[in-house]
Amino acid sequence: MNLKQLEAFDAFMSHGSATRAAAALKISQPMVSRLLGQLEETIGFPLFVRKRNQLMPTHEAILFHANVSRSLTTFQELEREARAIANRQVGRIVVAAQPIYVDTFLLDVVARFKETHPDVAVKIVDTGLEELLRMFNEGSCDLGVGITLDASPYGARLIPLGACEARCLIPRGHRLASRDVVRLEDLRREVFVELAIGSPLRTRVDYMMQTAGAQRRIAAEARTLRAVHGLVRRGVGIAIVDPFSILLPSGDDVIERPLEPSIPWEMAIFHHEDRPLSRIENAFIETIRAEIGELREEGVLS
Repeated sequence: MNLKQLEAFDAFMSHGSATRAAAALKISQPMVSRLLGQLEETIGFPLFVRKRNQLMPTHEAILFHANVSRSLTTFQELEREARAIANRQVGRIVVAAQPIYVDTFLLDVVARFKETHPDVAVKIVDTGLEELLRMFNEGSCDLGVGITLDASPYGARLIPLGACEARCLIPRGHRLASRDVVRLEDLRREVFVELAIGSPLRTRVDYMMQTAGAQRRIAAEARTLRAVHGLVRRGVGIAIVDPFSILLPSGDDVIERPLEPSIPWEMAIFHHEDRPLSRIENAFIETIRAEIGELREEGVLS
């Protein structure tokens, strides 16, 4: 079993025929057929059956393809790593973060980091907290940025960054826009735009509302705070959001106000507990801290 055989198999499974696989790989169709035959002979079980002059994958082929696809992705990552070293990009760092951080301050962090580390490749992964922890468990990211929780079962340690408090995002012209502080009782029967069920902030808001016996009408839900922010801008409803949402462009369409009682949480950097931080990781962490320090001065964090 060799790489060319696996690539031919992956191309066939992805494109559905030997002809299209050959075009994708820029080789001849007979060569694809030959590589598939060699792979079948090597692994010892049939990958295809012929129906009406067409090759159809077997159930075993479908199972096998899932593993082949993952393995080829890993190999491609290794190829990119080798090219990076050849191009004097002598380091690489993968950072997973919750979407609101990717949409706001992390972009400035990466730009600042690249000024002093031009030869380091940075990959930012926009992901929910559950997926972030899974990535740590699998070792597929180097650092993470998210809200704090017990991350030790996932092989992660935390470096605290600061305290956050949720804000109420209100369309300009709304009856609550004139308030200096939005209280819980002010939100009864209001129309809301919410994050999808299961997100940490949505869970906290739901609990707060249920505890207070406050009913709210949910007009729309979205996966990211950027989308929630956009819906509030369009007058769909009000929202309770992460304070970093105020860094999203909004013009004069929305107003943010503090909540009473507050909904606090801590944000942190996640890193692997089973190995020391590399020099690149330490440098990236220091860049995050510098950016967060400036945001604290601006009042985004407490």
